Amino acid sequence: MLYLVVKALHLIAMVAWFAGLFYLPRILIYSVEAYDKPAPERDPLLAQLEVMGRRLWRGIAWPAMVATLAFGLWLAVLRSGWSEPWLHVKLTLLALLVAYHLKCGSLRRAVVARSTRWTSYHLRLWNEVATVLLIAIVLVATLKDAALSWTVVAAIGAVMLALTGAVQLYKRLRRRG
Repeated sequence: MLYLVVKALHLIAMVAWFAGLFYLPRILIYSVEAYDKPAPERDPLLAQLEVMGRRLWRGIAWPAMVATLAFGLWLAVLRSGWSEPWLHVKLTLLALLVAYHLKCGSLRRAVVARSTRWTSYHLRLWNEVATVLLIAIVLVATLKDAALSWTVVAAIGAVMLALTGAVQLYKRLRRRG
């Protein structure tokens, strides 16, 4: 029973963490796009987006990441499956996700300081990295060693291409409209 409760808490924390990781880049996109607006419209918008980003980062993303990692570690200890190959892959993907998380914080600080060189297009592409990592982590955690087959890896690659294509299409549509 303890294992199932910890697993549920891990999943709840993971959903909250991803909510923060999905929404923060959107706030950054809106902030970068606001740079081009006239001052009377830009300044209050940037102030509001900065508050939203800070609260999301400090109040949701960081606590949810810590809870996800803590409950995940607890699950690993309860399961004692440290030698399983799928767990090594999941931990590698998790390290990439933590790096993504930290880079989002760095980008947030740069956007607030108005010192970022990232365009809204680059931030839209960046926003899709969390989606790809989510898909990969869920597949590995669910399918275990079967997720390490070439078909699953190919499917993740196809999703990456589809997301990149969607961002490209959106960019073209915005130029026209």
